[in-house]
Amino acid sequence: MSEAPKPAAPKAAGRAGRNTELSEALKAYKGVWVFIEHDRGHVNPVSWELMGEARKLADKLQVDVAGVLMGGPDEPLDAYAAEAYAYGADRCYFVRDPVLKGYRNEPFTKGLTDLVNKHQPEIMLLGATTMGRDLAGSVATTLGTGLTADCTELNIDGRALAATRPTFGGSLLCTIMTLAYRPQMATIRPRVMQMPRRDASRTGDGVEMPLGMIETDVVTKLLDFIPDANRNTVNLAYADVIVTGGKGLKQPDNFKLIWDLARVLGAEVGGTRPVVQAGWIEADRQVGQTGKTVRPKLYIAAGVSGAIQHRVGMESSDVIVAINTDPNAPIFEFAHYGIVGNAMQVLPVLTEAFRTHLDKRIRKVA
Repeated sequence: MSEAPKPAAPKAAGRAGRNTELSEALKAYKGVWVFIEHDRGHVNPVSWELMGEARKLADKLQVDVAGVLMGGPDEPLDAYAAEAYAYGADRCYFVRDPVLKGYRNEPFTKGLTDLVNKHQPEIMLLGATTMGRDLAGSVATTLGTGLTADCTELNIDGRALAATRPTFGGSLLCTIMTLAYRPQMATIRPRVMQMPRRDASRTGDGVEMPLGMIETDVVTKLLDFIPDANRNTVNLAYADVIVTGGKGLKQPDNFKLIWDLARVLGAEVGGTRPVVQAGWIEADRQVGQTGKTVRPKLYIAAGVSGAIQHRVGMESSDVIVAINTDPNAPIFEFAHYGIVGNAMQVLPVLTEAFRTHLDKRIRKVA
């Protein structure tokens, strides 16, 4: 795999001279790219979320937004490109090859690395999914550039990407910038960024690039695809309503109150990291920095203190309702509505109130 050209330091130059030459070399890198992740006929929605964020960054830098589409020649990449234009892309780069049918690290890394070396984007964004994390790390290592993982906020400082992410177990937020190398790379988890508005009237241009690789060049082989039997049982990231419980519920038996309310509301059930670690619910239901990032219309948190590790995973919810016995709990600082009280007493009352209200609405419609 070829490496990205590094800005050369001048011979016999002071620090000021080196900075000037580095700056000149970096000016060749322009544009914001989004790797469009797709699998078995479906684009991961995080790609469109990132396209909206890329549009904001590109407008500040006054550059174009491009999507990167890689796959087999029989995959509907052109249809995905049409969606990319609708969500904000000005251009799409295509790498089509039978070797790219189904994700494998080696050919995807080569294809994306070669694209970067030829067209030189200044920023590249990928979803912090299983595929995106695997690919981003390999591409950044091959290019010798910086990568900030699991970002919660992106901004522009001068021409540098200011990528913010939680650190020290979620207790602090840090902003990281890659100043001397390009592209600046970042991964962002699903639902951290808002889904942009779709504009079907937008169009863009496409650029094709060959992979330059044959099947015998790839060590790994795709033998079969076995779907996860439980893949549809938990859908926290895209749920409209979530009811979450924390250790304030005191004991696992009390978590039934969370399930009762969720069933009435047609909601998903979530939990904090301590609850998951205690074995009260499965890990797929953890909300927070080390769990899922969610953006529901309604988020009800019972017995949740509001530690930053949990907050970064749910604070973008449209409406947050918090129930806690401690009036000074951190969650009340960012909740839209707060109930100071015992969750074991409040939850049954809420459940019954919602059940009565919803029954009346159903009878009225009938």
